[in-house]
Amino acid sequence: MASRSAQKNSRRAPRPKRSGKTGLPAGTLVHLGERKIEHATITLVEYDAEGLTETRFDSLAACQACTPARPKLWLNVHGLHEPEVMQEIGRRFQLHPLVLEDILNTDQRPKIEDYGSYLFIVTRFFNYDAATLSVTTEQVSLVIGPNFVLSFQERPTGSFDPVRDWLRTDRGRIRQLGTDYLAYALLDSIVDRYFIVLEQIGERTEQLEDELIASPTAAQLHVLHQLKRETATLRRTIWPMREVINSLLRNEGRFFTAETQLYLRDIYDHTVHLIESLEAIRDLIAGMLDIYLSSISNRVNQEVRALTVFALIFMPATLITGIFGMNFRSMPLLENPSGFLFAIGMMVCVVAVLGIIFWRRRWFG
Repeated sequence: MASRSAQKNSRRAPRPKRSGKTGLPAGTLVHLGERKIEHATITLVEYDAEGLTETRFDSLAACQACTPARPKLWLNVHGLHEPEVMQEIGRRFQLHPLVLEDILNTDQRPKIEDYGSYLFIVTRFFNYDAATLSVTTEQVSLVIGPNFVLSFQERPTGSFDPVRDWLRTDRGRIRQLGTDYLAYALLDSIVDRYFIVLEQIGERTEQLEDELIASPTAAQLHVLHQLKRETATLRRTIWPMREVINSLLRNEGRFFTAETQLYLRDIYDHTVHLIESLEAIRDLIAGMLDIYLSSISNRVNQEVRALTVFALIFMPATLITGIFGMNFRSMPLLENPSGFLFAIGMMVCVVAVLGIIFWRRRWFG
């Protein structure tokens, strides 16, 4: 029952339909994807070395009337289904219409684009559900400017909460350094989340390997294919993410200082580690498919061998029964009162001899 429930719950969410934008001009703001919260929320964090101001906007009008007082800004948006909010943010920060269009399209692959005065980065969050063995993904967009960072999420996930705590408590040097360090901290939070998901999948894969070796079942084959599909989803994000970080390292200091680039190198090393771990899990899953097929084939061979052994054991008895069952008037032992017992004795002896031979050759295993 649990496996059936997992199969039902592991159905994927419908993919965004691009047909909704067919025929519209480039840069048209249309949300493509699932609406995951009721209303979009905007949070502005203004900070410098002396302090921090955090403001939550409950309406678009309040956002329009805001005038930042501190030099460094982090604007975070939860909910991408309200184009008018994106349009206002694009106007305030002079974002290109294509950037806003990509933010609203939640089916983007990880990428980085240089628009001269700012960088646009698309990446993804992942969450692993151990009950359904499914990986859910959500798009995260970042706009990195000289004194601001804009982050756009489909819904609140809590993945950036540690960065907010660092800013509030002034831990480390995050307030003293520029917004490029803030961008690094957000990217690092995203990559760290990949490690958590990958570790959970790796543990389930190793557990499944032990189960397959002990007793392979059809339900385990379903789990195996589910894990294979989810690791393919991770691979489509982690590989491009490495190229995103590599592009930031090649940015030649336009948006990231030499000091922050040292931290970006650490993220790059993490992505390489992620790729190696992911490929190891994929190889293990591929090997488990071979283990499953070999186990099933070995089980069939054992069953066929057992049936063959029993057939060979009783074949002589069948032959003897057939001989003495022929309708002839004159046959040996036909008139002998002990003929029946003699025939039964012959059958038992033949079965015993063949059984001993097969047992010594270990054909019963």
